[in-house]
Amino acid sequence: MKASLKTALIQSPLAWENPEANRTHFSKVLRDVSSDTDLIILPEMFNTGFTMNPEHIAREEGPKTVDWMQQKALETNTAIVGSLPFFENGSYTNRLFFVEPSGKIAQYDKRHTFTLAGEDKVYRAGTEKLIVNFRGFKICPMVCYDLRFPVWSRNTEDYDMLIYVANWPKPRITAWDTLLKARAIENMAYCIGVNRVGSDEVGHQYIGHSAVYDVLGEQIAFSEKEEIVYATLSKEHITATREKLKFLEDRDHFELTTDLNPVS
Repeated sequence: MKASLKTALIQSPLAWENPEANRTHFSKVLRDVSSDTDLIILPEMFNTGFTMNPEHIAREEGPKTVDWMQQKALETNTAIVGSLPFFENGSYTNRLFFVEPSGKIAQYDKRHTFTLAGEDKVYRAGTEKLIVNFRGFKICPMVCYDLRFPVWSRNTEDYDMLIYVANWPKPRITAWDTLLKARAIENMAYCIGVNRVGSDEVGHQYIGHSAVYDVLGEQIAFSEKEEIVYATLSKEHITATREKLKFLEDRDHFELTTDLNPVS
């Protein structure tokens, strides 16, 4: 168990529907990551860009990219997290993988598929929330559009940090900034958002705004350019703030259904 966790947010452009090019690119970037880093966070669909045509990509590229994540986690002695299109049991998911240096893998399928882009027609939505225990920190990783739905991220597990990996476009960046801060404040947890930069093949522009907010919603890291962004998270900050301000104890209590087709 550690008293602090050093995170590296990789804010980068992505090669469109080209897993090999993206793996090569990120392999070079990871060589520059500080050796005392504990956790490396990559954007949503970091191996392809936010494609609605996963059939253009060989199905074996999903497992191949997960193997790459395991290799890099071992080489860097860090956990690596990011999402990618993944084919399994006859359908695609936008699946986030949390890969530890030991090779251990945890996974989370994006719960809220982005209907505006037709993601719900292409990728199967997930139904299970993920909490990962890593080096003394309880981590709740989610994907992009999940950020707009606070009930799903509700801190009923006393997690220490939220992570959102994303391809969040420039026109709606104010919502990204605002919601990341709100998720930190309402859950009394660190909140990390990792976005991409550049443009994609369907005309979307991305300006980053990857950021880290502490338990009180103070911004402790931010970037608008292609770079590695570092932030160190303190266990003492979480504990001391929650002991002083016991807001989580006043939460409303209710049960959350994950039924994707509720009957009205």
